[in-house]
Parts: sequence; C-alpha cells; structure tokens
Amino acid sequence: MPYRLRALHGSSLESFDLAVRQQEGHTDIPRLREGGISAQFLAAYVPSSYEGRGAAPIALEQIELIHRIADLYPELELARTAEDVRRIAGAGRIAILAAVEGGHALDNSLDVLQQFAELGVRYLTLTHSGTTDWADSATDAARHGGLTGFGVEVVREMNRLGMLVDISHVSDATMDHVLRVSRGPVIASHSGARAINDHPRNVPDDVLRRVAESGGLVMVVFFSGFVVPEAADVVRDMFDLERQLRARHGDDDAAIEREWRAHFASRPIPRGTVAHVVDHVDHIVRVAGVKHVGLGSDFDGTSKVPEGLDDVSGYPAITAELVRRGYTDDQVLAILGGNVLRVLEDAEIGW
Repeated sequence: MPYRLRALHGSSLESFDLAVRQQEGHTDIPRLREGGISAQFLAAYVPSSYEGRGAAPIALEQIELIHRIADLYPELELARTAEDVRRIAGAGRIAILAAVEGGHALDNSLDVLQQFAELGVRYLTLTHSGTTDWADSATDAARHGGLTGFGVEVVREMNRLGMLVDISHVSDATMDHVLRVSRGPVIASHSGARAINDHPRNVPDDVLRRVAESGGLVMVVFFSGFVVPEAADVVRDMFDLERQLRARHGDDDAAIEREWRAHFASRPIPRGTVAHVVDHVDHIVRVAGVKHVGLGSDFDGTSKVPEGLDDVSGYPAITAELVRRGYTDDQVLAILGGNVLRVLEDAEIGW
C-alpha cells in the first residue's frame, strides 16, 4: 500500500484519506474495521528495476509514510513488538507493522539494514522479481546458487537485529541457503503451497517442513495467480512481462499498470474463491503443522484476488471457511494471527 500511495497519489494522505471508505485499492480504516483486523503489515516495496540506482531512499521514503500513517490516524499505532500488537489491539486500535519488500532496497549496505531495524521494520523480503547482487530470485535468472557471502551476512545480521527473514520471492536454492544459515525463525510473508499451485513463487513441501523446523511460518498469499491451480501457467511469465514493461516505460507506474491490465484482459486469470485460499492453508497444516501457517494476502500489491476476498473487509470469510472445515477455535486464532505473534516474539530475542 505505501508504494501504491506513492505511485498513484504522490504519498498524499489528503488525496487518499485512509479514514474514508475508498472505491479504489484494497485497504482503508473502515474496511479494516469491517474485516476485524487488529494488526496489519504495511510493506515498503521497491521495484527490482531500482537496484543499483538508489533503491534505499525509496524504501526509506515509504517507511516514513508508514510512520505518518500511524501518527495521523488515532485508530492506528505503529507496533515494533508482539507485545505492542497485543497492547494496541487490547485498546481497540489497529497495530501497524512496517516491512520492506525487496533486498535490493539495502543498496548492498548493512548500515541501511540497521537503519531499517531502528525505524521498526519487522521483516525484509530478500528479493522481489529480480535476482539481486547477493540473492537469487524465483522469477529471474540465477547468478549465485542461492546467497553470496554478503547475503549470508544479511541473514545473520537480521537474526541479530531481531528482524524476520522472508523467503517469499526467492529461488529454491536461496530458500535452502537461508534455512541452512539463519539462526532465527524464517517466514514466507506471502506465498502459497507449490503442491497445489505449481508456480516457483510458491513453497515446495520440503521447504514447508524446514520452515517449521526453524520455528517460522508460511503466510498464504491471496493473489489468484498463485492460489488457483489452473492459474499457474497463466502467470508463469508474469515477471518477465513486468521487466519488459519497465524497460519500455521506466518509472511510469501508471503506464505500466495500463499495459499490465490490458495484457491480462486478453488472458484472464481465474479468480477462484475463499475455498482455494483455505486449500493452501489445509496443505501447509498437513505438511508443516497448524502452528506454522498464517495469512499473507498481498493486498494492494496484486491485481486479482479470489471472490469473497475483494479487500481487507473479507477476512471473516476465511474464518467461516476454517470453521466449516472443522478447525477448532484455538487453531483458527493461531492461523489468523497467533502464529505470527509467536514468531515475532521468537525473532525479537536476537540470535
């Protein structure tokens, strides 16, 4: 959402007032309330095309926007710890947690990583659609066989700083390498189960088991292309298309979005339903255990979501589907957020 506000509204909270129910996007305070949301990650996303040309300032600008959002609206408060989340939710407000999506946002600097941590960033997604100077992406040519030496330093510094290491978007080799070197819990912040949707953005069963062994979890993405089994082939070349559009339009995000929508209008992604999302939850529970699954959405970062999950107000539909499938109250509460709080606490001790 912060990048969307930057690209389409110049980061103006007057142009896009979160206190008002909006007709665009997936997130505002009225819809968060309707969805029963008491805590929400906001990701400072930087397109991979910015690698090597000042990605860190763009991430820092969005982190500042996350702080402004938390400060401006009395219903919201920035949370830095799991205990903050409990306190804020207990007071009837919504906890906002900061994250950064794309390790190229570090500009190859551990000092920037430390600055992110000081500003309250709770997780870093190691890559986005492109392979970085130090980590291979799932949707780009591999150059490193996983992590470079500097990539290992990044993971271990994140462990020390109490930040969660996020393996959504990374290659299988990078997943393996992270799980071998991380001392703290590992998460996938917005991925599905590859056994259900065979796209490289999703997590294979052997990695699901190892994420559980790390004490981490996989937070299920809502993007139909990664959820509905038949959609995997439709979106297989999606990130190649993104690179082509970036090469053609540079930083003109509006032009890129127009062409993106036109492309998928001619090759529609099947939407699927809430049941498709919970199929991924079920699979991860069977393979990794109920303590190692959560909800990751990717709201405001995705173009197609399942029926019943049109925006953040739709979360009760997931609760209803979990109950229909026989999950207990304790299990539902764990999936809806309890597991994330546990993993945050485990990371906070520093490793």
